Amino acid sequence: MVDRSFADLSIAALYDSLNPWGRGDDFYAGRVMSAPTVLDVGCGTGRLLARCREMGHPGRLTGLDPAAAMLVQARRREPRVEWVLGDLGSVAWRGEFDLVTMTGHAFQEILGDDELRTALRAVRAALADGGRFVFDTRNPSARAWESWTPDHIYEAADPEGAVAWMWHEVVEPVRGDRVTFTSTFQGVRWERPQVTTTTLRFLDTWGLESFLAEAGLVVEEQYGDWGRGPVTPESPELVTVARSAP
Repeated sequence: MVDRSFADLSIAALYDSLNPWGRGDDFYAGRVMSAPTVLDVGCGTGRLLARCREMGHPGRLTGLDPAAAMLVQARRREPRVEWVLGDLGSVAWRGEFDLVTMTGHAFQEILGDDELRTALRAVRAALADGGRFVFDTRNPSARAWESWTPDHIYEAADPEGAVAWMWHEVVEPVRGDRVTFTSTFQGVRWERPQVTTTTLRFLDTWGLESFLAEAGLVVEEQYGDWGRGPVTPESPELVTVARSAP
C-alpha cells in the first residue's frame, strides 16, 4: 500500500533506492520506539519496522501490506517482525496496538468515502484506548502534482545493482480531490518501459478531521513538515497524530 506502482517484484526491488531513508522515517521511528505494540499499515518493504527492531524495540511489531512483492522484500530484511499480507478491509484486530502508522502517503491511496470509513474503523478497532494513529498526506494546497512531469527523472538501483529510471506524468485533469498519474520505469531489467497508473486522493485538514472523528479518532497534533512546523498553505505535508477516543 506504499504505492501500487510497486506491486511488481522487479519494481518493488527499486523502492528503497528511489525513496532513501529521510526525516520522515526518523519521525516515525521515534514514535515506534516509544510504543510497546505497533501496526504499520502499508508497510511496503518493511524498512521502518526492521530498523526499529534492529534498534532494539522489544515489543510486538506487525507490518500489513496488500502487495506480495513488497512483503518478499520485508521478510528477507527482518524475520523477527510479523508480516501480514492484506489490507484493513481483510484483517481484524481488536485493541491490540498502542500505535498504528501509515507512512509514505499510503493514506492517499484510499479513494472512496466508504472505503476510507471502513479503513479508519479498522484502525480504531485495532488501537487500544488512548492509542495513536500517525499518518501523512500531501497538503493539497501545495499542489505537488504540478512537478510530476517527465523532465523530473529519478535514478535507482535494485539490490543486485541493476539501474533503472523512473518518472511521473499526470494523465488526467485534476478532478475534485483526486489526481491520476502514470509512473514509467525504464532499465536493463525490461525490454520495454513498464508503466503503471495510480490515483491519489488529496484531502484537506477539514476533510481529514471529519473522517477521523466519524471513526472515533481525535486529531491531537498536526504538522506541515517533518520538522514539526505549522500547517500553512505552502506546507508540503499534513502529518497527523490522532488519538483513539473512548
